[in-house]
Formats: sequence, C-alpha cells, structure tokens
Amino acid sequence: MNATALTSSDDSLARLERLEALSQRLLERARAHGATQAEVSCSEETGLNVNVRLGDVETVESTRDRGIGVTVYFGQRKGSASTADLREESLEATVAQACAIARYTEDDDAAGLADAALMASDFPDLDVWHPWALEMDHAVDLALACETAGRDADARIENSDGASVGSGESLSVYANSHGFIGRERDTQHTIGCALIAGQGDGMQRDGWYSTALSHLELEDPAAIGRKAAERTVSRLQPRSLATGEYRVLFSAEVARSLIGHLLGAVSGGALYRKASFLLDHVGQRIFPDWFAIEEQPLLLHGLRSSAFDAEGVATKRSHLIRDGVLERYVLGSYSARKLGLQTTGNAGGVYNLQVKANAGGFQDLLSGMRNGLLVTELMGQGVNGVTGDYSRGAAGFWVEDGVLTYPVDGITIAGNLKTIFAGIEAVGHDVDRRSHVGVGSVLVGRMTVAGE
Repeated sequence: MNATALTSSDDSLARLERLEALSQRLLERARAHGATQAEVSCSEETGLNVNVRLGDVETVESTRDRGIGVTVYFGQRKGSASTADLREESLEATVAQACAIARYTEDDDAAGLADAALMASDFPDLDVWHPWALEMDHAVDLALACETAGRDADARIENSDGASVGSGESLSVYANSHGFIGRERDTQHTIGCALIAGQGDGMQRDGWYSTALSHLELEDPAAIGRKAAERTVSRLQPRSLATGEYRVLFSAEVARSLIGHLLGAVSGGALYRKASFLLDHVGQRIFPDWFAIEEQPLLLHGLRSSAFDAEGVATKRSHLIRDGVLERYVLGSYSARKLGLQTTGNAGGVYNLQVKANAGGFQDLLSGMRNGLLVTELMGQGVNGVTGDYSRGAAGFWVEDGVLTYPVDGITIAGNLKTIFAGIEAVGHDVDRRSHVGVGSVLVGRMTVAGE
C-alpha cells in the first residue's frame, strides 16, 4: 500500500464554508415546505487508524464520513431525517421526509428550537484545531515502536492485544431558523497499547494510552508501551479480600466514572422521566462542604470546549456543585421545558468539568488512606439510576501503611451513590488529562467490598 497523508493541506475553512452554504439551502427548503422552525446539522470527519499486533500490521483504515441531519417543526410537531448523500434529489427527499414525519406526529408542548435570545453570538478561537499530516507508514512505525517497547520491557509479557495509532479531524456546522450559524472544527490524536502477562489462568491484561488535541502533546510511543507493560505485570498473582468494609481510593482514570454517575442522575432525560435518585435535589448538599465541580466550556485548548451547545445556545462557565451543594441540573431546551425550567446550555452533554482538589498527589492520598483498597479497574454496569444503588466488579491493589502490597482481583465494591458522594474524604490533584472530566484520585471513607 502506498503511503498517503491524512491531509496534504489544511482546507478546513473552505470545507466549513461549503457546509454552511449547504445548511442554509436546507433551511430554505424546509421553509418552502411550510415548516415554522427548522434546524440543520452538517458534519465531516476524516481519520487514519492503524493497529498492529505481535509485530505485524493488522489493520490500516482511512476514513472520510459525512452526516447531514434535518429537523423541522410544524407548530409543536417534530420530524427528523438524515442523509450522507449530497445529490440535490437526495437533499430534497431528506427535507420532504422530515416534513412528512412532522405532519403525522402528535403535538409536544416541549418541542421546538431553543429560545432565540439564548443563541451564542461570540465565537472565540478555543485552540482545538491541530491537524496532523500523518502518513500511513509513519503511523505503522509509531504503533510498532509502542508495542515493541512494551513487549521488550519485561520477560513476563507473554502476549499482546496490540498497539494502535489514530488521528482524526472533525468539522461541523449547526444552523437554525433563528438565523443562528455555528461552525466548529477540532482534532484528536491517540496512541495506545494493551499487553498480556503470564500464562493460562494466571494471565493478566492491562495497557496505557495517550490522547491529545495536538500530536505534539502525545506521550512518547515507547514510554506508552513501557507503562503498559509495568501496569500489566503489576497485576500478576492477584488475591481476593475478605468481605468487609474498607476505605476505597479510586485512581484518577476510574474516578471519573463516579462523576459520570452524577451526570446521569442530574441530566434532564432521567429527571423528567422521574428515573433519578437526585430528583428535586437542586439546592441540597450531596457532597462534603468543600467539594466543587465547575463547568468551563470556554477553556482554552480543552478536550471539549465550545462556545455553543448542540442547539446553538451560548455556553458559559458555571458551577454544577459548589460547597457540596447541587446548584443546577444538566439540561437542553426540551428537558428544561418538560421540567418547567430553562436550558443550561448542555444539549449534547457537558463541557470540560473540573473537580476541585483538596489533597496532594497520588502518593499523598495513599499515605493518607493508610489501609484500604486502591481501585484501578471497574467492570460491569451495576448502578441503579433510580435508587442510586451501586455494585460493580473491581480490581486494583491492597494498600497497607500507605504502600501498595499486592494486586487484588475477583471482588465487588458496593454502596449507595448518595452515601458514596457524601463519604468522599479527598480528591487529589493528580488529574487524568485524557478526558473532558478533570478529576484526580478520589478517596471514599468506607464502602462494602465483597470478596472471599
């Protein structure tokens, strides 16, 4: 296969112009069909992904995807249709189909565009566009270097699940009949490796990866491989624990799952369906009084920075949790109307959450915990969003006198999320920067651990 570049030149602005012109044409067609309101989303994604295993190339994939979505409203009746075909007859058919669907749906009091007064009008450069002219041959070399370094790092590495290198660009335009047009472009690049140590029933698997907006910020491939090897062999010869109650320290890469459960409980869909254990909890303290989570949508060079949400509503910096108190929900316009509230500018999700730290680094948290369980991996989906009951398979390490003593596997950690949130004793400043949820390791004072 001949080496080709992901991008030979940066034509992203010209492509955005074409997407914007396309969105305007589709809005005009929707008006011509009699729609009282309409919105259009157009996107293009390009990428290169390479996977190697045991020194051989397994896959090389170059992608270029396009998506066009049209939503129309006839009063408060809604219809949506999508296509990837830019031919005029296909675009016309897409609009016509959305309109036909709307005419046959029931009125919905919460349907419609977000309020025009809430549309974003300021579009700063948030430094999220860093294309990488990555050639296939070079991507293969990087992946091989990563895996080779990992396999060579320790004689106990018996096998490999492979190494991968990925680079992607995304362009998108959202426009609606309020006259709003929002354009975005962003990049993301990743190098990762997963290895296997031991043999037979004693095998253990782990890995490591690095992801960034700019390829210049990625960790060195060989360093990623060596860290994957270190993590893998550290899990050999695990033990279980006696069932009991222990202090539990969630490492930074799994601690963000706790924030994910919080977001699920305070998001509009769960709330208006009355399927959340935090229903009617705005204004109530659910975390310790020092705990805070702030959303920073306009964070420069953030992994999920945006001046507007999926409905064109201006995003803004605000607290989700302050002084341990839930200050607001996470709402788009539809769920807000269902609840009799106003959108929080979170249609499509949250943007760069930052969890306040009140402790030092990882070693400080280990020392402060003294004895307990360090969790480095979670398995299963045992969380009840209605009651907050929490039960998940886990693996990690037993900590004695602030020192990792032996790996632990085959256990379950359990509790109720309200109790877990209230029982958080410390959050470290060892933030895992590979996510738009910025949180360090989290120490919970007591949880039930089911083992032997």
